[in-house]
Amino acid sequence: MNNKTVEQLNIGESGIINSIQAPKEIKRRLMDMGFTKGITVNVVKKAPMGDPIEVCIRGYNLCIRKEQASNLEIRNN
Repeated sequence: MNNKTVEQLNIGESGIINSIQAPKEIKRRLMDMGFTKGITVNVVKKAPMGDPIEVCIRGYNLCIRKEQASNLEIRNN
């Protein structure tokens, strides 16, 4: 089974963070922004070319790069 990432979600879809597959520095940065295991992520908007992606996490919206979103493995909620 291939793991799905936040990057692969469509607008309006959501998932639960399962793991962060990234180098230590990037993983720490994503965790500092609130992306931790068990947290629900909702995709709010995507730019026309798919980068950046606006997500709602922990009650606030933020934009992340497509590359960062590809590091966030999710499972369906």
